[in-house]
Amino acid sequence: MRKVSSFAVPHLQEYTKTSFSLISKDFISHFSSLPSTSTNPINGNQQISPQSSNTHLKSCSKTQSLHFSNFKTQQFQTFNTLVEQNPSQLSSRQRKIKERSLLEEAFESAKTIQEMIQVFQEMEVSFDERELGLPCLRIGLKLDQEGEDPEKALSFANRALNILDRDDKLSLPLAMTLQLLGSTCYSLKRFNDSLGYLNRANRVLDKLVKDGSCSDEDVRPILHAVQLELCNTKTAMGRREEALANLRKSLELKEMTLERDSKELGKANRDVAEAYVAILHFKEALPFCLKALDIHKAQLGQNSVEVAHDRRLLGVIYTGLEEHEKALEQNQLSQKVLKNWGLDTDLLRAEIDAANMQIALGRYDEAINTLKVVVQQTGRESEDRAVVFISMAKALCNQEKFTDAEKCLEIASGILGKKEKTSPVEVSEAYMEISMLYETMDKFEAAILLLKRTLAMLEKLPQEQHSVGSVSARVGWLLLLTGGVQHAIPFLEDAAERLKESFGSKHYAVGYVYNNLGAAYLELDRPQSAAQVFAYAKDIMDVSLGPHHTDTIEACQNLSKAYAAMGSYQLAINFQEKAIEAWEGHGPSAVDEHKEAHRLLEQLKKKASGVSDGNMMKALPLASSSEQVVVSAIERQRNATKMLNQ
Repeated sequence: MRKVSSFAVPHLQEYTKTSFSLISKDFISHFSSLPSTSTNPINGNQQISPQSSNTHLKSCSKTQSLHFSNFKTQQFQTFNTLVEQNPSQLSSRQRKIKERSLLEEAFESAKTIQEMIQVFQEMEVSFDERELGLPCLRIGLKLDQEGEDPEKALSFANRALNILDRDDKLSLPLAMTLQLLGSTCYSLKRFNDSLGYLNRANRVLDKLVKDGSCSDEDVRPILHAVQLELCNTKTAMGRREEALANLRKSLELKEMTLERDSKELGKANRDVAEAYVAILHFKEALPFCLKALDIHKAQLGQNSVEVAHDRRLLGVIYTGLEEHEKALEQNQLSQKVLKNWGLDTDLLRAEIDAANMQIALGRYDEAINTLKVVVQQTGRESEDRAVVFISMAKALCNQEKFTDAEKCLEIASGILGKKEKTSPVEVSEAYMEISMLYETMDKFEAAILLLKRTLAMLEKLPQEQHSVGSVSARVGWLLLLTGGVQHAIPFLEDAAERLKESFGSKHYAVGYVYNNLGAAYLELDRPQSAAQVFAYAKDIMDVSLGPHHTDTIEACQNLSKAYAAMGSYQLAINFQEKAIEAWEGHGPSAVDEHKEAHRLLEQLKKKASGVSDGNMMKALPLASSSEQVVVSAIERQRNATKMLNQ
């Protein structure tokens, strides 16, 4: 995977003997076709990487900030009139100018990083430290591009920063240096440092445009690189909502520069669609994926690999939208192209996707037959083989053939257990899928043990904190469901914080976690804490699902129960009345729920007026009400956590 720096280095070698003092100008003037991105945010494990481009932008309007000095330029021009003289006739000053010029020429013609560093070491003797900022930047960019020694790249980047970041003078080379520091820190997994440098680079570029030092066109390519690095870094930190905003900004920058039907715009739109899929926003992902598909069909034809990838992603999106027939149709179209191109690995995974779509449509025998064919194409110890057996177990579970399903899961777990160290992310995702199948078979202890094993793996990976939050939520929910309430609370509290940071504070998954946390607090006779988190859950679901969604209504009723447990009956009545009003909007499909909501309201009114009877007390004990909260949300919680792990 190419680094963000990779598109800068090839353009730093095309100037005359004074060119190394114009590195950033060269970077700008040779870059307008903003690079494409290549990533797979569905699993979030790959870094976005811009590719090189060929067309041009205008050079910066104020190039003084890119030169050593006007005096130095005059020195180089003077040398051109002296080179034809006999070396013995040159003065000491003229010989020094010639030596410097030869070093510059050697630096510009260096092809490898070893050659560049060798010449640079000679330059350190002849040049002042303040004159070496741009060469340090160029070497740092080259090292970052190659990606083999991020520590050395960081040392050159820091040296460039110390030279260029003086006297509060802002320049494009300074912004480039900050972007380079962000990239190298990302490679070293120093994500907080990376974020600091990249945010500062963003501010520098903004000020350069506002004060008129550079135009938008001058800044755009560097700003594009910064936005992509911000997306990479925030994704690694689990801040996926924020990362998506940076990715959207990078797409906007491309759209300002590229032609409307450029295939690079097609790839960029697909990247954004994948990023939305990663945070389960399938509706938002759909238009970007469709746009990518349209561009690639127009530019490359129906049978191109890019179109096949677009269709496979479109199948995932339609699955998320529960439009399974459309999903299967796109999958089959994708398979035809992949088969024609001989892309066996991609084809095999598309076939597994197809089987899962058949399962979603209730076509279990058809799915099993598909998987029986696919498994013959896998290696005995391959991860793909494990995935096939997991899908097979899913189909068998739906047929209630639990013994056969368990055997499939045992085979899959045996394969995956040998790959925990080499492929921790992929194995963790598979373990999460297996644990959900154990839940389906009511084997909760096995599910909890496997999830805790998954947590131990994921907590070591900084870029997987969103997955840690998802797994913690499920462990907490299962502990709550099986009576381990006290042990459930730390998992649920941790999950809420991690998921808020990863998906945003208004994501529906956070609402489900708060709903379960409220149930746990009620069970432990902490109604005030329960009321607080139930209120959070209701607010989140109002935004993410809408006030009339069944889960939002249940959160409202849970809040009513918490206030009743506190003795705040008027508040409890108010929220129960809101729940009744919401149920009325569902019409005949919610007759039973509406009737039950009225019954609870009447009980609350009796309690509020001081009237109590046996039936009333049965409706409001903390233990039974909290159990009801958990059990009524089992299927929805399972669906929400399952989608988080896709």
